[in-house]
Amino acid sequence: MSRQCELCLRGTVTANKVSHSNIKTKSRQMVNLKTIRAVVDGKIRRVRVCTSCMPQLKRPPIH
Repeated sequence: MSRQCELCLRGTVTANKVSHSNIKTKSRQMVNLKTIRAVVDGKIRRVRVCTSCMPQLKRPPIH
């Protein structure tokens, strides 16, 4: 299971941490993923989406 949004396909990004002495160290910036239940193609499915894509989904009613 990859760290990637199933809607927008946004994933991890590599960046440099820069110390006070200007030493660069590789770091990974993870996307904020949540597993939610959503209606996809008429069926209720669990999808891993980033928090910025959550308002785009149609959510099923909670019983």
